[in-house]
Amino acid sequence: MTRFNTLRRTLLATAVLAASALAQAQTVKLALGHGAAPDNPRHVASLKFAEVLKAKSNGRIEVTVSPSGQLGNDGALLTAVRSGAVDITANSQGAVANVVGEYAAFGMPFLFADVQAAFKVMDGPVGKELAAKTEEKGMVVLGYWDNGIRHMTNSKRPIVNPADLNGLKMRTPPDAVTQDIMKAVGATPQTINFTELYVALQQGVVDGQENPLANIYSAKLYEVNKYVSLTGHKYEMTPFLMSKNAWGKLSAADKKAVQEAADEATKLQRQLSTDADVKLVAELKSKGAIFNAANKAAFEKATSAVDDAWTAKADVGAFVKKVIAAARAK
Repeated sequence: MTRFNTLRRTLLATAVLAASALAQAQTVKLALGHGAAPDNPRHVASLKFAEVLKAKSNGRIEVTVSPSGQLGNDGALLTAVRSGAVDITANSQGAVANVVGEYAAFGMPFLFADVQAAFKVMDGPVGKELAAKTEEKGMVVLGYWDNGIRHMTNSKRPIVNPADLNGLKMRTPPDAVTQDIMKAVGATPQTINFTELYVALQQGVVDGQENPLANIYSAKLYEVNKYVSLTGHKYEMTPFLMSKNAWGKLSAADKKAVQEAADEATKLQRQLSTDADVKLVAELKSKGAIFNAANKAAFEKATSAVDDAWTAKADVGAFVKKVIAAARAK
């Protein structure tokens, strides 16, 4: 009987190990969605993430990348990621701020002198605190990608001073801070999905919009908005997020591979986005875009009340103050 029990335990242990090995060997399929165009740094980095993760997992983990809102707009993607219907998204700061309000802090007007200053804050203690708040809402931060310093375009006239925005209908993402900035400078903000923006500008639903140069170029917005005003009025990140449900199903080894691939993709995306701002002025000019500098002192003065309004908010005000302090720390 003892010999029988020993044999049974041995067979059971062998079966458990075999099942575990089989589970480890099974292919893991992940869906990644975002709203940017195929030649945007967001998409290029998403493909890099898929490529690196497949290599690190010896081909076991496969990521299907869907650009241009194919899996839904940013808001819909966040809902899908939180429910586990979609596994990963490279999303927009404004849309994420509607779920995790603290993201709005990074969009205060004229907060960062350049993108490197933004990266420093995102990669520090403030970024870790934001990641913890994000996880509470069912999403795991794999990285903070760059969505650049934002500028304004329109079809009517150069925007030099805030008064030039009077009477203009300006598209904004679903982002309360951007809407507050537009109201502060006299424009009429109107929320439109990015995937619908080109047609909205073409048909005159709105007169203008604001985005980093990379987005203006990749979405060909210069074809319907020839005036590009270098306002540099705010910064935005691109949160790279994974469903907490999907993350929880991964083994420790797979989590390590996912994070390492995300780190490589984050580095690439930031570099591509930063490089784009350097070269795209010439590219856009060659496409017929008319550039002008903006009176930043006038814009900073006109939007100063936006900081005051957000630091006074009961829910996110303390975090906004923390981000502002970190951004201005020497």
